[in-house]
Amino acid sequence: MNDKFELDQVEILAERARRGDISRRRFTQLAIALMGGAAVAAKGTPLLAEDGQLVFVNWGGDAMDAYDSAYGAPFGEATGITVKQDGSGPTEGAMAAQFQSGSPSWDIVDADPFSAESLGKQGMMEPIDYDVVDKSKMREGFGWEYAASSYFFSYIIAYDSTKYETPPTSMADFFDTEKFPGKRAMYKWGAGMWEALLLGDGVAPEDLYPLDLERAHAKLAEFKDNVSGFWGGGAESQSLLLNGDASMALIWSTRAKLIEEDSEGDIGFTWDQGLISPGAMAVIKGNPGGAAAAMDFIASAQDPEKQLVMFEMLAQGPANPEADALIPEDQKRFNPVDPENFAKQIPLDMAWYEENYGAALDAYLQIVSA
Repeated sequence: MNDKFELDQVEILAERARRGDISRRRFTQLAIALMGGAAVAAKGTPLLAEDGQLVFVNWGGDAMDAYDSAYGAPFGEATGITVKQDGSGPTEGAMAAQFQSGSPSWDIVDADPFSAESLGKQGMMEPIDYDVVDKSKMREGFGWEYAASSYFFSYIIAYDSTKYETPPTSMADFFDTEKFPGKRAMYKWGAGMWEALLLGDGVAPEDLYPLDLERAHAKLAEFKDNVSGFWGGGAESQSLLLNGDASMALIWSTRAKLIEEDSEGDIGFTWDQGLISPGAMAVIKGNPGGAAAAMDFIASAQDPEKQLVMFEMLAQGPANPEADALIPEDQKRFNPVDPENFAKQIPLDMAWYEENYGAALDAYLQIVSA
């Protein structure tokens, strides 16, 4: 076989890998069969990213620098594939629009697992190649067909310690304005709030799912006058507490360290009855950089040292349990998946969210905006 023909044959295999018809491992096996192991070792397999780049879509702000420092730049140095950060926000609708365009410009997304699963079952997302991505480097139960867990965060209670001699220790305390007077702040987009409402209404953690939305929404309607603000982003949740608009709030755990520092310790937080949620990486079907290169990127992000960078920069809980031991002792209290913190919390049920989130959010927002 001449070199040009060999390379053309391998490029055909590469195109099949880009489409997801064969796995990265199978691509490598066939390339070796065509070119010989020595040739592959000398030349490397052809770059599967069509233009030598991947676009990673996250939620913007500080995440842009963090994802580049922890994952993008090291991957580029190791593979020659440039990873560009896009902070426009991979909502479920935006991901669907990318696929439906017929010519997506996104490759990898920082997605809610339930959104990736829902879209994946509609043929819009690439299945995760677990021959490349290592499931043993994930916490048990947090790897899905179309999404690979990449970090964790929680919805937790933050409170003004100057106003309460005894801190809150449960969602029942959050909703008890007689024992803990003052205004509250809650998340505008529903996730974690249904569970908090039900826990506050006396539902036992083991009985939460399937969520009783009628009961949760009745609790919300009854309690709504005590809520000074329904925040939509982390900075807004901080402001509501720091400005004194709320004396207690349900916030993302990734904000806990920042708000403690900004308030010089006046704002505290608790992991008790926190609601833990995974973030995940997922791949748009037909992504321009190729499914194989995207899977390699996700696999590279499983490195515990890289996940430590994300913890240091954004307080994301590591998806790889091996990273827990790398976190300094005095910082472990900010890690949502530290074993001591994890044991106090309740994981959100991604399967329930996949099936019910859209309709549940519509009903929730009707109450919020009424």
